[in-house]
Amino acid sequence: MIIVRTFGEVRAAAHSAVSLVPTMGYLHEGHMSLIGAASQTGDTTVVSLFVNPTQFGDSADFVAYPHNEARDAAIAEAAGCDIFFAPSADEVYPLGHRVTVSVGGVGDAMEGRFRHGHFEGVATVVAKLFAGVQPRRAFFGRKDAQQLAVVRTLRDGLRFPVEVIGMPTVREQDGLALSSRNTQIGKGVRREALSLSRALFSAADAIEQGERDSAAIAKIARSVAAATPQVEVEYLEVADSMSAAPIEEIDRDAFVAIAAKVGGVRLIDNIAVDAVTLATDRGIMLDKQSILYEED
Repeated sequence: MIIVRTFGEVRAAAHSAVSLVPTMGYLHEGHMSLIGAASQTGDTTVVSLFVNPTQFGDSADFVAYPHNEARDAAIAEAAGCDIFFAPSADEVYPLGHRVTVSVGGVGDAMEGRFRHGHFEGVATVVAKLFAGVQPRRAFFGRKDAQQLAVVRTLRDGLRFPVEVIGMPTVREQDGLALSSRNTQIGKGVRREALSLSRALFSAADAIEQGERDSAAIAKIARSVAAATPQVEVEYLEVADSMSAAPIEEIDRDAFVAIAAKVGGVRLIDNIAVDAVTLATDRGIMLDKQSILYEED
């Protein structure tokens, strides 16, 4: 594996078509699953590490975001990365923030209501990565289902010749969806955080038993989340997997999404639903403690 800092170096070093895994670092098993899948394509596997400032509405949240390039590079290499791309802010934003990309509609609901400007930041940096790295494939986790919809809309709207591949959510042993934010959850409220996955799994049970009505599904999930008063639910929605727009019934591929604050830490999670079979994708459970909790 080599480490490069510029888009030009990535293109020069790639010995074949590129499979790209965009990340903001502090890698965990979820990222490793993406890198592993990318490495199986036979393409040059490129992992980007860039903590994108335009995705953060709160500057304090940006400053607090964990950084450890050496750790991330070692994990990426072990997972099958060929080129580790760690650009500077000037490389990604050579003109400052004068050039931006907006994906209307798909980013308005759910996260868009609580994180104003977030998806414009996501769309802008992904557009830059697609243009600068020129991948054939790009891998994203389904844990951020609305983000995946934004990226696919961006790809279609700007005609990027990139196959966008969504991979299953990876969960900790207890069911909590993997996120670097999990390390910020205090031990005293860790158990309460599991109400997110419990709520979604209760929705999945209802769906797999034949329930298609979104209001009924949401009511079931909300009742489970409400049983834990320490959890402050921001939204719980059933949405179209392509447009991320709320839907009244599951008559197309969809996802059930939740966002909540637990002990001051904001978490998101979702399950995907196949509209034909009503099968749900609850993700992949780890069989041991995540590397997130290993000492650096």
